[in-house]
Amino acid sequence: MLDAVPGDVVQVGDVRVTLAEPPADDLVADREGEQALAGAGPRRPGCGAGTCGETDRLRLPRPSLSPRPPTRRSSGPEPGSAEMASAGRPFTEALVTTLVASGIAFAPVTLHTGVSSREAGEAPGPEWFEVPESSARLINAARAGGGRVVAVGTTATRAIESAVRDGAVVKAGGWTDRIITPAARPQVVDGLITGWHDPHASHLLLVEAVAGRALTQAAYDAAVENGYLWHEFGDSALLLP
Repeated sequence: MLDAVPGDVVQVGDVRVTLAEPPADDLVADREGEQALAGAGPRRPGCGAGTCGETDRLRLPRPSLSPRPPTRRSSGPEPGSAEMASAGRPFTEALVTTLVASGIAFAPVTLHTGVSSREAGEAPGPEWFEVPESSARLINAARAGGGRVVAVGTTATRAIESAVRDGAVVKAGGWTDRIITPAARPQVVDGLITGWHDPHASHLLLVEAVAGRALTQAAYDAAVENGYLWHEFGDSALLLP
């Protein structure tokens, strides 16, 4: 409602809200209907608990317009995802520079994430990915030299594993329906940086497929004990089985 003008109407069930005054510090609106609006402010005399059969004037605190940090990662310049690939959110340009200077190579891949908030136990849907030839060569060289392939996020894991042919990573792209679980383990990725997922999320099966059940359980026990933060704007973990 930040761009609302007087006369704009919002219908929520049986409740009809009409903006009465231009947005300022608060949004002032007229409410009509019998349903309650939680936290709508004090009731007028004659209105029941949370309901009112006549028009009721509301004053809704205006959302803060203070600047917010960007949600696009520095390593994800191409738009296309339904949600932010959040595992790499802590990777600032300064941190990436420090890691590269210490000898860690980065192989960019793309996966346009779909909506992750699916029903419990429901597998992820197809997602569009791209692994360029330069990244495929870099990943294969790291493996040939005895190095690890640590994916930054379940999204990167799915992209890399979707580009595996005969045990090696090749240039590939398109829609992938590759689902990684302990029963369909990754062939190339052997380390993972990831956020913290709900117990019934399909992402957790991917985490277990890479890290193993014991390490995954130990990591989550530590996360709960130390109050780590979950979901897109929470903490990230480095899992090296």
